[in-house]
Amino acid sequence: MTKTWLEAALNGPWQRKNQPNIPITVDEVIAEGIAAAKAGAAIVHIHAYDSDTGVQNDSPEIYAAIIEGIHAKVDAIVYPTISSATQPGSEVGVVGAWRYEPGEVLGARGMLEWSIVDPGSANLAAFADIAADKVGYVYMNVESDIRAGFAAAEKHGYHASMALYEPGFVRLGAALAARYPRLKTPIYRFCFSEGYSFGFPLREYALEAYLSLLDECAPGAPWMVSGLKCDTTPLIPMIVGRGGQVRTGLEDVEHGCPLRNIDLVEATVKAVERAGGNLATAAEVRAALAKIDAAAPSLAARNDLKVARSTASIETGIARDVAG
Repeated sequence: MTKTWLEAALNGPWQRKNQPNIPITVDEVIAEGIAAAKAGAAIVHIHAYDSDTGVQNDSPEIYAAIIEGIHAKVDAIVYPTISSATQPGSEVGVVGAWRYEPGEVLGARGMLEWSIVDPGSANLAAFADIAADKVGYVYMNVESDIRAGFAAAEKHGYHASMALYEPGFVRLGAALAARYPRLKTPIYRFCFSEGYSFGFPLREYALEAYLSLLDECAPGAPWMVSGLKCDTTPLIPMIVGRGGQVRTGLEDVEHGCPLRNIDLVEATVKAVERAGGNLATAAEVRAALAKIDAAAPSLAARNDLKVARSTASIETGIARDVAG
């Protein structure tokens, strides 16, 4: 059985009013990243904050300080996010290639191994808010932004970690990634939720559907399971058994969680081990990705094959109809 990658998502954009135990300051994020890595997380995902206001601040310099601070003590793959703020007075998220500035700046410095590229848009509406007639918001990723994210990943040689809120994200992400011939293999992260209405709830049938779709769109690509307002622990036996990767942390679980990141990481480590899995180190994650990159056909070749299959299927259907 292949080794399981564990990612710790430390804070997210929620601010402490929604998730009281998240780390905010640079020192807090560094300390929790180090603790998560020592407990078994090979990958650490971070959001940068303004320490004075407690609001997300995607300054490349803040991200650089956090990455350097974690790397000074442990070996881990540490990667930032992109802005998901809403436009003032609107339910619609901000758009623009500027959202990928941290990736451009940190990538140019050789500081990134992974970064975010989210290939699609989704309505983020919490069931509790719907019941209270409180509107949610639209997390926007227009195609030009997605392309900018892939272009930055290709240019600077890091892997794109894709959050997949809906099945269509898999299809669009795979098709767009194929337009960048030197892009390293992306990581396909299936997002489930119990508290939000997007996508699938945490069910085995849902993971099966995603895996079937991935096999059609990007066979052999690495995949991971995560959640928003969702504890993915119940699916860990299936994830480990099918060769997938796992994510946990205060970005992902239900808001108001009384636990700390280290508690969530330690519980997830035990769940992976109970399922018969062994955790990968950061070095082993890198080696596994390098092996996938070396063995897989180019993303462009995969896309050309998919187009050819689609065309052949259409032509077969037309021929059948004519013959009928």
